[in-house]
Amino acid sequence: MAKSILAVNAGSSSVKITFYTFENPPRAVADAQVSGITAPPASLKYQRGDVQHKEELKEKLSTPQDAFKYILQRCFKDPELSEVASEEDLAYICHRVVHGGDYTTAVEINDETLHHLEELEDLAPLHNFSALEIIRLCKKELPSVTSITYFDSAFHQSLPAHVKTYPINQEVARANGLRKYGFHGISYSFILGAVAEYLGKPAAQTNLIAFHIGSGASICAIQDGKSIDTSMGLTPLAGLPGATRSGDIDPSLVFHYTNEAGKLSPASTKEMHISTAEEILNKQSGWKALTGTTDFAQIAVQNPPSEAHRLAFDILVDRMLGYIGSYYVKLNGKVDALVFAGGIGEKSALLRRTLSEKCQSLGIAIDLEANDQGPEESQTVMDISRDPSKGPRVLICQTNEQFEMARDCARARSGGVDLK
Repeated sequence: MAKSILAVNAGSSSVKITFYTFENPPRAVADAQVSGITAPPASLKYQRGDVQHKEELKEKLSTPQDAFKYILQRCFKDPELSEVASEEDLAYICHRVVHGGDYTTAVEINDETLHHLEELEDLAPLHNFSALEIIRLCKKELPSVTSITYFDSAFHQSLPAHVKTYPINQEVARANGLRKYGFHGISYSFILGAVAEYLGKPAAQTNLIAFHIGSGASICAIQDGKSIDTSMGLTPLAGLPGATRSGDIDPSLVFHYTNEAGKLSPASTKEMHISTAEEILNKQSGWKALTGTTDFAQIAVQNPPSEAHRLAFDILVDRMLGYIGSYYVKLNGKVDALVFAGGIGEKSALLRRTLSEKCQSLGIAIDLEANDQGPEESQTVMDISRDPSKGPRVLICQTNEQFEMARDCARARSGGVDLK
């Protein structure tokens, strides 16, 4: 039997896995996700072909490792999923890792690369912990399957020195890896490829201002197929506000917020040391701090339930506008498209309309009916421009990080490329 590729996307409160055929391009066979790890009861979403299933789980799944083991075994035991009945049916496991430091491409996990990633964990404990826990589990319990890591930061290795350098003591910066890295790179790689194909242009000649807007939100300026600037920085905290992240603030604010900022957070463990400042700015800020909800669908409505909800929406719009203006200038006005992706970017017609109306001076205009309709499930890229021949196009791209990893793996491995 032909072997499969398993793509894993682990967060602190959810784990998603997708099985793909090992072919170019890969085809999705099954998709499973456990959510609510940190807010039980956990729930399962499972899809195999046209069959979809949702349920609340009785099992106690308190860690990403628990969730991964559960859904993996659940899939292995599905009699209708004959393609993957055990680890022997897996050729590769692709892991999404947020922070890859100076890694420019995907790497195969071995003792050396795992040790290097564990050292990076101190740089991004809140963001790499879940993925590394599952990587360690796979190395121990699925030793016959090759694990490959894909980094959100790798796409942004093309950032110019003047963009990625912080104006601090450079000896300290180099010694501690303190620079802008940027994230959501796997998504931006997918967006670039999908949009370039849609536009009928080589990726290397494509200029985009692309948003990945979800619970974590960022924007990227892509010039000739390369990232030249992005809103996130040393960690995903920088830039736009998110569901629980503050985004850019005065660096001194946190010390006025609490004099306990530099101490270890109560959420710290032996494996994950985080400060109170990190906990506040990553987990206790964003639109949840303003409105009490992380659900942007309750905020992006014509008649918001409170002034706090309206304020949260206006703040995000304002910060996004600032980046659009900056990146438009950095791209010398040569922008093929403004692209909305991510759960909110793909679903919030109000956010897209509001931003487009405020960017009319840049020649941006949308078809309101197309914008309200949004893309169909099978539609990767949708053009919502009022007149595609005038000004930058406005596109919706249904990004797919799972597929991007599997496709890269299939291309590299079927072509004999060494990922080490």
